[in-house]
Amino acid sequence: MMKRAIAVSLLVGSACLCSCADQPVYRDPEAPVERRVEDLLARMTLEEKVMQVTQWTYGKNMNVNNVEQEMKAVSPMIGSLLYRSTSAAFYNQVQRKAIEESRLGIPILCGFDVIHGYRTIFPIPLGQACAWDVEKTGESCRIAARESRLSGVHWTFSPMVDVARDARWGRVSEGYGEDPYLNGVMGVAAVRGYQGDDLSKSDAMAACLKHFVGYAYSEGGRDYHYTEISPQSLWETALPPFEMGVKAGAATVMSAFNDISGIPASANRYTMTEILRDRWGFDGFVVSDWNAVEQLKAQGVAADDAEACLKALTAGLDMDMVDDVYRRSLPGLIADGTLPEEVLDEAVRRILRLKFRMGLFEHPYVEELPDSVRYLRPEARAVARELAAESMVLLKNKEAVLPVRGEVKRIALLGPMADNRVDLMGSWWGQGVADDVVTILEGLRAEFAGKAEIVSCAGCGFDGDDRSQFARARALARQSDLVVLCMGEKRNWSGENASRASLALPAIQEEFIREMARTGRPTVVLLSSGRPVDVRGFESEVDALMAIWQPGTEGGNAVAQLLSGKVNPSGRLAITFPLCAEQQPVYYNRRQAARPRSGRYQNLPHDPMYPFGYGLSYTTFSYGTLRLERTTLHRGERLAAEIEVTNDGTCDGKETVLWYVSDPVASISRPMRELRHFEKQSIPAGESRVFRFEIDPERDLSFPDATGERHLENGTFVLEVNGRRVEFELI
Repeated sequence: MMKRAIAVSLLVGSACLCSCADQPVYRDPEAPVERRVEDLLARMTLEEKVMQVTQWTYGKNMNVNNVEQEMKAVSPMIGSLLYRSTSAAFYNQVQRKAIEESRLGIPILCGFDVIHGYRTIFPIPLGQACAWDVEKTGESCRIAARESRLSGVHWTFSPMVDVARDARWGRVSEGYGEDPYLNGVMGVAAVRGYQGDDLSKSDAMAACLKHFVGYAYSEGGRDYHYTEISPQSLWETALPPFEMGVKAGAATVMSAFNDISGIPASANRYTMTEILRDRWGFDGFVVSDWNAVEQLKAQGVAADDAEACLKALTAGLDMDMVDDVYRRSLPGLIADGTLPEEVLDEAVRRILRLKFRMGLFEHPYVEELPDSVRYLRPEARAVARELAAESMVLLKNKEAVLPVRGEVKRIALLGPMADNRVDLMGSWWGQGVADDVVTILEGLRAEFAGKAEIVSCAGCGFDGDDRSQFARARALARQSDLVVLCMGEKRNWSGENASRASLALPAIQEEFIREMARTGRPTVVLLSSGRPVDVRGFESEVDALMAIWQPGTEGGNAVAQLLSGKVNPSGRLAITFPLCAEQQPVYYNRRQAARPRSGRYQNLPHDPMYPFGYGLSYTTFSYGTLRLERTTLHRGERLAAEIEVTNDGTCDGKETVLWYVSDPVASISRPMRELRHFEKQSIPAGESRVFRFEIDPERDLSFPDATGERHLENGTFVLEVNGRRVEFELI
């Protein structure tokens, strides 16, 4: 009761900020946002402006890649904090300092890496993309926003919409796969989930599209490295998801670490100003990634902090994350006339605009509620469980060994992930707590209670050469009707600064899988990872294989429901599984080669292990005839296409229909096929559903050139669904 009373007094106090009759315009909640911004900006000193474009940290460092000597004392004038505490009380104390101890009472914008959940942890974004469920991704972000705001976090550094096509790059886990359109659609869902329809609402938070732009092109998948990106690839592949997110109203954008063909992203005026603002009309602000301004020196384009500051700010980078280069350098640059103060004013204007839009001047504090009210509410766990189950992709199911049948009375659950909580959360686990996680062992014991006994041991570690548990695991396997092996990556093997030269599991894991498969019992591998994995070392020896990614808080329950058949697998790959790292880059929408059947590796198969869009089900679906309402269309018209899909099996299931368009002959060669639409529907056993796609020529048939200008050319196009193809003419 005492905490609630304190919180109410804080909220009442915040309302009093606007109660005076002769208050300044910026204090008037009824005044237009732009008037409030200009009024406040005109009252600010140079020091106050500089502090607004500066972000410091508060709380324990959650990312080992972000090294800092010590946390800075919080200044009441600071513009933003990376707020790493879950305490609303601490947040209110810090915010009160800004409101009551600074001259103008400008509230602090608090941000945090809420990548796939705050306390309720959802599947990693790559897993979410494999669910192809736009609504559930949006709902997961809405829940994350609510939990974050109740903890004092207004701003998330998410979604990541980097189009990633090299699984060696650890940050493939943070995005939505290899396709620009899928990244854009999921990114839009995330933006709308986080922000809702009104940023000033108490359960909304500002989204941040990252990393702008081309970060996923890092050479060889090595994080933070140079990227060579042609203008055509920039406009055709890297930029489209960002444009979709900007048009959906994303409040902020984060610049990338990478050097884009000689001009680092954090000093790149072409991308941050000419494209983002001048062409797309973005009126939010751009924040650097951690220490990215200072790192311009390491990238060889700035001799000192002052030059790094000058290049970043004039390029369009508004807020400096953590390295303090702006705060130290801006006063001198402005004093000696090197930098016009108007450039700084524009950056401050953008930051203030968001603070007003979020209602922070009227409601700077949060109510101090217990964890049971803030976190892990039943509806949050339900969405986490449903999204996790839909994200998992059944890759192999020999002789329908899954789902588990009634004659299975004893299941041996083995492997380092079997009773593991921490690694199920994956990289960027927010404020997730291991004790909240349902392990695979717990999930199976609850799901199969009274039906099958679950016996378990780890059997081996994630790596190393300890085989001391092999014998025990082998005995459990032989005494069981089914062997389920829980293998994969530790959570820090993917994510930031987690590049890997090989995509194969460590040798000890592959050996353990083969040993257990040789017991003669039906063997299922559950593969938990943040990237595609090279499975050649064991795939042929097991009966079933399921990619469960890093599924989060409810991962164990989701796995159990899939194995029992309570939930039918519906995941499809959002990223290609290559045979091995040497086969990369391999992705579905490549351009055609000059000699399509030549120029291939002589000592490696051409096709990947599992292609984009691949995924099995416990039922079977048959596709009818792909129909167009007509075979010609004109500019300005639309063309409807339909296909009927029937569930021919004996259990209900969900099917995702992927619609591809091809342009066989164009002035600029086009990818062999491009995803332009997808839809997921539930289809009961024995029933059919019609899937529909309405082709808009300007949206679906045009393409950009190297300057970003779009072209729509007459000619023959091909529409493809599940191997069925029809041609139509644009005339």
